[in-house]
Amino acid sequence: MTTPRTLNEIFFGAIERWDARPVVMRVRRAGAWQSLSYRDLLDAVRSMSLGLGSLGIHEGDRVAILSENRPEWAIADYACLAARCIDVPIYPTLPPAQIAYQLRDAGAVAIIVSSSAQRAKIDEIRGDVPALRHLITMDEAAGGNGAMPFADVQAAGRKVTGKDAEWRARALDAGADDLATLIYTSGTTGEPKGVMLTHGNITSNVIAGLERLPLQDNDECLSFLPLSHIFERMAGHFCMMQSGAIINYATSMDTVAAEMAEVHPTVVLSHPRLYEKVYARVLENALGGSAIKKQIFFWAKRIGERWVDYVLGHRRVPGWLAFRYRIASRLVFGKLRARVGGRIRFFVSGGAPLSADIAKFFYAAGLPVLEGYGLTETSPVIAVNGAEELKLGTVGKPLTNVAVEIAPDGEILTRGPHVMKGYFNKPEATAAAIDERGWFHTGDIGMLDAQGYLRITDRKKDIIVTAGGKNIAPQPIENQAKTSKFISNAVMLGDRRKFPIMLIVPNQGQLEAWAVRKGVGGGKDWTALLAEPAVQAKMDREVGRVLADRAHFELPKRLMLLPEDFTIESGDLTPTLKVRRRVVEKRFAQQIDALYAEAEKEHPSA
Repeated sequence: MTTPRTLNEIFFGAIERWDARPVVMRVRRAGAWQSLSYRDLLDAVRSMSLGLGSLGIHEGDRVAILSENRPEWAIADYACLAARCIDVPIYPTLPPAQIAYQLRDAGAVAIIVSSSAQRAKIDEIRGDVPALRHLITMDEAAGGNGAMPFADVQAAGRKVTGKDAEWRARALDAGADDLATLIYTSGTTGEPKGVMLTHGNITSNVIAGLERLPLQDNDECLSFLPLSHIFERMAGHFCMMQSGAIINYATSMDTVAAEMAEVHPTVVLSHPRLYEKVYARVLENALGGSAIKKQIFFWAKRIGERWVDYVLGHRRVPGWLAFRYRIASRLVFGKLRARVGGRIRFFVSGGAPLSADIAKFFYAAGLPVLEGYGLTETSPVIAVNGAEELKLGTVGKPLTNVAVEIAPDGEILTRGPHVMKGYFNKPEATAAAIDERGWFHTGDIGMLDAQGYLRITDRKKDIIVTAGGKNIAPQPIENQAKTSKFISNAVMLGDRRKFPIMLIVPNQGQLEAWAVRKGVGGGKDWTALLAEPAVQAKMDREVGRVLADRAHFELPKRLMLLPEDFTIESGDLTPTLKVRRRVVEKRFAQQIDALYAEAEKEHPSA
């Protein structure tokens, strides 16, 4: 098999290899899973691609995709690539104003949307996007009144006869340096920038990534991370196509647990939040059970952790431990494996740091989580753990075609075919990100250990420097805090202040149950309950317990309990669920100032 150079070669190569296969994708509709074959996919992509051409959309034009994960997303993507357009994926959770900014900046001439709800966003801003000529709707019901249904564009493409060979040849004539997509960064520290990724950028990452991730042509994944995110698109879209794996599109994030049990995936890609939630649920069930059930769970957890130490330390597992591990697996870990479908070979985690303790628990359960690291600007994978060379607490070794260097200030630099072409219409930002030697500056702090594994310690711009000159990396501390069953989310602040504080979103179910058991609050509503001194003291103790191994200067001296979680809609989170620390600090500025003033009054010399 010839190694592909472009995304179009990945697509057509997969079609040739598995032409007769009955399933490449599945989606749940009308209560049943519907399949799409490779031949169906080729026909859908060909007709859509030629249909775009019939609308006057040509090579180099920018076409936006605003949709949840579904087969039409993949069809639109491959159709644009084959037409040698530049597609612009947009997060379906974004509000109209942010969508308008990206469409204007990209100069998009068309947008393909999923539903009436997404169409309404475009109707609201269409007057603010003068270059936008075409609105195409995946759902037929969302068409009409200036919008063209997806099926009608495909019908127009099917009327273009005698062009199949020419269409295919032109698609395969795309070069590795040709621009494939324009993906807007999350904008944690400023306005979004359009990342220009070429065919070669992403394809090189797919090929090198598959050397590390052992995908097979009998694998199945459940796709639920947004395809507008480069991680899901590269690994859950192009890698699956290159390897012949079947893609099952989840209905929504809310249905992931149920649909895992239905489709029995062998591979799942996710943000750490999924693993945190699963772990918290398992812990909650154990703690809520009988004394014997609780005792069995924690015994199994201890046995599992000791077993992991031997296995990942490449040491022979003693007979007595192997025997006990088999019992622990049958009594505890087997239930977790069944809950996630019973066939998982491995999970992949990316987008944010994963707690090593949670990763260890999953490994003990026979569910290895291969943690990786990268950015939109790097297509995205820089490093990832392999199934055969996994080291917990790291993001693995750099891919074979990826160079990594640690700058004197600890910043991770990378160079190779995976690094973006630059930021669209932003030469100054490009020059600031990629130095004269070709090294991309990630903005993350890390280190390479003696075995070549990369360890991320924090975001360079997130480092908290206290008034006393102490440097604190907040992300690892936040992740550690979230291992408590009482804590759903946590954000540490304190730059240029005397000491750090932490904003905590408590787990409402766990905390309310605790309050009932202790007779605290007397039935007060959630917000009033959080103001109770006994509740605040409980959360202080809980944070102190889970952060007991931290240096004194790293411990938050005050907590602020928030009744609601951070959201994308409020601007606290990026579409990839990263906390916009500066936005959070500004939003709660008044309460934060009051907290520090109160602490100053109580301890003037603190």
